[in-house]
Amino acid sequence: MEIVNVLVAAAAAWIFGAVWYMALAKPWVEASGIEVDDNGRPKGQSPTPFILSAIAMILVAGMMRHIISEAEIDTLLKGMMVGFGIGLFMISPWIMINNAYGMRPFKLTLIDGGYAVFGCTIIGFVLVLF
Repeated sequence: MEIVNVLVAAAAAWIFGAVWYMALAKPWVEASGIEVDDNGRPKGQSPTPFILSAIAMILVAGMMRHIISEAEIDTLLKGMMVGFGIGLFMISPWIMINNAYGMRPFKLTLIDGGYAVFGCTIIGFVLVLF
């Protein structure tokens, strides 16, 4: 059953990401520097990023399940705190490093890092919920 928990947690974070990036689409496109068409959508859009992000969410949720299990995290608050900490103190700094070397605006780090923080918090919540 643990695989079901991982898949549900990954799906919850992935769906949150869709909402997050739809809400922040315009500032994200501006900060990322991606070329857009006349409708404001990225040019040459393909399903590949969506597929890769779903796979990435499964990997993150799987590793977080292992951490939560090994640490014997058993309350929703603790699960959320673990997810929040992973997103804020592990994933977001890595995003910041990549964006800094790529000379990207800090706004991009805030948007992408924010997703990492809240997405991991959701994963932690869902994993402990079931």
